[in-house]
Amino acid sequence: MSLRTLILIIINSLIFLVILMLSITFYSQFSKALDDRIFLQLNSIKTLKQVQVENLIKSEWAKFLNSKPTDFPMDSIALKLPKSVLTTSGIFDFTKYNINGQTAIGLVSVADNQAKVKIIDYNKIKEILLERTGMGSSGESYLVGEDFHLRSQSRFVPEETPSSIFAKTKAAVDAISGNAGKAIIKDYRGVEVYSAYGSINISNLNLGILSEIDLSEVKAPLKSLKLRLLGLIILIMLIAVVLSLFLTRLITNPIINMQKSLKIMADGDYNQTNEFNKNSAEIKEMFAALDNLKKSLQGAVKFSNEIGKMNLNNDYEPRSQNDSLGKSLIKMRDKLIEFRSKENKNRVETQRLMVDGLENERRRLSRELHDGIGPLLTSLKFYIENKVDTKKQKQEMINIVDSTISEIRLMSNALMPSTIDDFGVGVALTNFVNSIKETSGISIEFEDLTKENNSKITKNQAINIFRIAQELINNALKHSKCKNIRISLSEFDDFISLFYFDDGIGFDLERVKLGSGIINIKERVEICNGQIQIDSKKGMTTFEIELPIEL
Repeated sequence: MSLRTLILIIINSLIFLVILMLSITFYSQFSKALDDRIFLQLNSIKTLKQVQVENLIKSEWAKFLNSKPTDFPMDSIALKLPKSVLTTSGIFDFTKYNINGQTAIGLVSVADNQAKVKIIDYNKIKEILLERTGMGSSGESYLVGEDFHLRSQSRFVPEETPSSIFAKTKAAVDAISGNAGKAIIKDYRGVEVYSAYGSINISNLNLGILSEIDLSEVKAPLKSLKLRLLGLIILIMLIAVVLSLFLTRLITNPIINMQKSLKIMADGDYNQTNEFNKNSAEIKEMFAALDNLKKSLQGAVKFSNEIGKMNLNNDYEPRSQNDSLGKSLIKMRDKLIEFRSKENKNRVETQRLMVDGLENERRRLSRELHDGIGPLLTSLKFYIENKVDTKKQKQEMINIVDSTISEIRLMSNALMPSTIDDFGVGVALTNFVNSIKETSGISIEFEDLTKENNSKITKNQAINIFRIAQELINNALKHSKCKNIRISLSEFDDFISLFYFDDGIGFDLERVKLGSGIINIKERVEICNGQIQIDSKKGMTTFEIELPIEL
């Protein structure tokens, strides 16, 4: 294979591989970022609709409990309820008892052997779920019952009764089981979708809530991007081939001429002809320089051998003032002579220091034995002779130690929970939320979606996330007068998402006092190079925080 062909293959192969790897990497990163963004958006929509549906049911339940039995006559409800379901108060899914098959979320209150029943207006639930902001052209949110039939209208088959649509998908099964998460699945239509799911568990009611968008709609921009990248690769390769042909001619032509000249010289003919008149002068100078270099190296090698034999009395003269190798060899010889002289002096000095050091060490050990271990042995003897072993004094010593340990543990937990280092921020927040729930009387739910294995959350990020969540909960307990708090912490490939919600009185972000902790939260987000979005009004305050993964 010729040099020109080899250069062409190498250059164009490298260009093709670089372009291909860049295109694949760009496409892959874009696809991952798109997936993460879609899941984050769907999870936020699902969480918001879940909160709205739960608030609606709880609000209807509160109104229902304060009503009279005569306000909801049984004959006005199109249900065939068995008597067994009218013996317990609570919230139930009565869809299977509805004569018309319509979704029926029932409220039952039993008092003095008298039951009153109310069905929540289905239109209110439908209005929440059919609101499609941020869902694209194929997105939808819907409810699924324990029988895996829909409990809300499908936007794709609106003429069908929800309870007639069977939706036993992987996401629906997980949601009914009480799990929350996200996945790419096939929905009840058999179409691949992005799905974010969770569960609604209130009283005796167990529903799954899902927010989904078609995979084909999300991936449509990727198809266009793939075609553009393919066209760009072809165009760049054509340009690369043309440029490489031009460059190889510039590189190989002088090399070919030099090759021909060297062959003539290798045959012993140092008289250049005019055949290579363009390069002949340079080649003659090169071989003259090589001949001088050979003679210089021969002298240097001979002198080096003498130095290697430690014959340091041999003389050597550099070829010229620019003979760096000759000068270096002479310096090396002089240094070796100096080193040999110093070595003899150092050997004598080392021996002297060794003797002195040995005597000093003996003196030090003698002093340590006398002044150090001696008093300790004397003290131990005194302790043995005056040993105190009463149970009362032992118990007092144990009480002092226990009090000290307890005080240190309290101070340590107040400064930094040890679970952050041992188990991660998710477990630390779970323990914190559980401790707050036991004392506050407020419904607080925390959803930990961090990675159990190979989590990329750094110690610094974990500490700041914990402090932000701690600040949000403390502010809510002090100022918001809320009844429900929900927090979710999600970890993706490129960023971390912290979502907070409460149903308190809200606040005006423009007028909020600095002491309320908002400034502290913003500063911690800024320290982590993150972003924060705050939305607050009566009945709904949300914080959406994103922190980049630190690589």
